[in-house]
Amino acid sequence: MPPSSSTGPDAHSGSVTAAVVAAVADRRGVDPTALEPPLHDAIDTDALERLFEPTRRGARAGTVTFAYDGLSITVDSDGTVDVTERE
Repeated sequence: MPPSSSTGPDAHSGSVTAAVVAAVADRRGVDPTALEPPLHDAIDTDALERLFEPTRRGARAGTVTFAYDGLSITVDSDGTVDVTERE
């Protein structure tokens, strides 16, 4: 398994949560529906979505990093999701 992997925005839904789930599932080599524990056990997924919603002034900029099941997940406002093993 490579030390890290990166994916772009979720092409189907535009959902940040869906992009994170897809990236983690890809990293683990499992179906997204098979992830355990559920992502919402590690982070408030509604809040994650709101962090990257556009405002009246346009797109938001920034990143958020959180831990999930031995992984470090970094989500960027450009839709990139980086998944690395935690040390």
